[in-house]
Amino acid sequence: MHIRTLRCEFATPPKTNGKLVVVLHGRGDSSAGFHWMPNTMALPEVSWLLVNAPDSWYGGFSWYDMPPDHGPGVERSRALLDDLFDEVEAQGFAPEDIVLFGFSQGCLLTLEWGGRTDRPLAGCIGVSGYCYDPKALGDEASEAAKARPWLVTHGFQDDVLPYDVTKEQIDALKAAGLPIDFRSYDKTHTIDPDLEDIRHALMTMLGLNPTSP
Repeated sequence: MHIRTLRCEFATPPKTNGKLVVVLHGRGDSSAGFHWMPNTMALPEVSWLLVNAPDSWYGGFSWYDMPPDHGPGVERSRALLDDLFDEVEAQGFAPEDIVLFGFSQGCLLTLEWGGRTDRPLAGCIGVSGYCYDPKALGDEASEAAKARPWLVTHGFQDDVLPYDVTKEQIDALKAAGLPIDFRSYDKTHTIDPDLEDIRHALMTMLGLNPTSP
């Protein structure tokens, strides 16, 4: 199975017509930075598509330029995700069986794209990110986005993206109708220690047996 829109890799041979998690990494990282995730999540029913951002960034990749010049890149990457999901669906994955997961920059794209798309995704999960334009996103949020489950996590000790800024943005998105489950942790700019909550959210969103190994 080959994706042309963005450089991607399936972590294991994909199970077409099954469950899928699409993973968006953060600035300077790549798909290789998430090779650990399928094994850690231990969900054998699920396929994992690890996506590389379009721009080179010091040995890794980036979804958009540094603020305050990030607007054009955010909009470009949103359009690329539209094309990517067209391809993913054409290859047999139904949107209601797909969760979009993003870390840092990938979290921003999860919010900005996932909050607007009309596709009936199974859910969206964002970790240690923020929102580009919460007012515009709240105004433009799709009915599908308001109906699907969301999990967003952030750390009190995040030294890259301040906790208070992200919390205020998420509060605004919730007020606009996005049903975001926002969870806070005593952590820095990392995915730990919220892995068990992420795994539980994935199982719930994808309708998997909670006793899966």
